[in-house]
Amino acid sequence: MNKKYVLIDYENIQPADMQAIDRDSFHVIVFVGANQTKVTYEAAAVLQRMGERASYIKITGNGNNALDFHIAFYIGELAAKEPDARFHVVSKDTGFDPLIQHLKSRKILVSRVKAVADLSPAKAAPCKLGADGVSTMVTKLVQMGASKPRTVKTLASTINAFFQKTLTEVEVQSIIEELTKKGIVVVNESKVTYAMLDGL
Repeated sequence: MNKKYVLIDYENIQPADMQAIDRDSFHVIVFVGANQTKVTYEAAAVLQRMGERASYIKITGNGNNALDFHIAFYIGELAAKEPDARFHVVSKDTGFDPLIQHLKSRKILVSRVKAVADLSPAKAAPCKLGADGVSTMVTKLVQMGASKPRTVKTLASTINAFFQKTLTEVEVQSIIEELTKKGIVVVNESKVTYAMLDGL
C-alpha cells in the first residue's frame, strides 16, 4: 500500500485522542510552533509507540502562517520523492484549503481534516460505504471488464466518480482498504490487480 502521511498542525490543534493514527499505514509528522514548549502525554505516548513512523518538527522563528509554510514545504518535498503517497493535514485552519486544491490539480492526493479522530476507519466509512456499498462497487468493477483501473490513483478516481464525487479522500481510501482486505484488489506499490475478478 502507498504511504500515508499525517501532518499535524500542533500549533492549531492539540489532539487529546491520538489512537486513530496508531496504524501501520500511517507515518506521522507533528509540527510544533517555535513558542510551544510542551506536547501532551497522550500525544507523546502514541507517537513514541509508533517509533520510526512518527517524528516532530519544531519550527524556528515566528510570523503569520510560519508553521503552515513548513507543512506546505514538507508535502512538496515528500510528494516529489513519493508521487503516489497520500497526505492528510490535521488542522482547523481553512487557510490550507487553497493550497490543497492546487495540489489536487497537480494530482497530489491530499486532504485536510479537523481532528485526528476523523482519520479513524469508523469515521471514514459512512453508511453508504457499508457491505452493500462495497458489494455494489465490486459489481461495477466486474462490469468494467478489461478496462478496470490498473493504478491506485485511477481506482480512487473510479470509486469517487461512482459515488458521484460525494466522498472525501479518506472515505475513498477506506473502500480501497476494504476491497484489499477481501482479496478483491491486490495493491503492489502504485499498481492494482484483481486476482478474483480478472476474467469475469
